[in-house]
Amino acid sequence: MQLKSRITEDMKTAMRAKDTARLGAIRLLLAAIKQREVDERIELDDAQIITAIDKMLKQRRDSIAQFEAAGRLELAEIEKFEIDVLQGYMPQAASAAEVDELINQAISASAAVDIKDMGKVMAIVKPQLAGRADMAQVSTRIKSRLA
Repeated sequence: MQLKSRITEDMKTAMRAKDTARLGAIRLLLAAIKQREVDERIELDDAQIITAIDKMLKQRRDSIAQFEAAGRLELAEIEKFEIDVLQGYMPQAASAAEVDELINQAISASAAVDIKDMGKVMAIVKPQLAGRADMAQVSTRIKSRLA
């Protein structure tokens, strides 16, 4: 089943169950997908939808940090719930060993020797780990290997 149709079916299920919190999170996701489709005049495939979900997850994490710093824990809880819902549509996360192995392969494939070659390594690793790992952490690991 395509990801978009799965999300739509989950929305219908949440509507039938009168699960308003889950329904709201799914509708936000569908709105983001639809907005991107309208803006770019394309039909998003699963990889592009995963990219959109990843962006939304990053926004939620930033919001949680800001809400907690401001003492707005009730808003942070809402954002955490939305993260849980969105996380359900992401592919299974890559393990630390798998990430390290991909980084090692990319370093040897690109013949990277120092930090100046980081872009080459990221270009190889990013498509393989898109949606499966936090790219900020992957970037940090690559920097430590090349330093």
